[in-house]
Amino acid sequence: MTEELAVTEERGDKGKVISSFTILKCKTEVIETPDGKRHFESVCQDKKARDELAAVFEEEAVLRVNPKVVLDDTPPVEPPAPDTRFNPTES
Repeated sequence: MTEELAVTEERGDKGKVISSFTILKCKTEVIETPDGKRHFESVCQDKKARDELAAVFEEEAVLRVNPKVVLDDTPPVEPPAPDTRFNPTES
């Protein structure tokens, strides 16, 4: 069973952008074509970044499933600094 992701952008005849992320200085998008197939498309800052990304995919790509992982792009909220006053009611 596949999880349906919200479409973020239409690409005309190329398909829809399903998800996007940045890896090794390359903005990578998951594209779903009109016939339902999905693939990656990456735009890199320079040739070196492109070559590094290609080398990683050529070397080895490991895909794991971990249901305990929560995918969230927002950074965790830091707790407030502790109150160093002796009596918190005094200012």
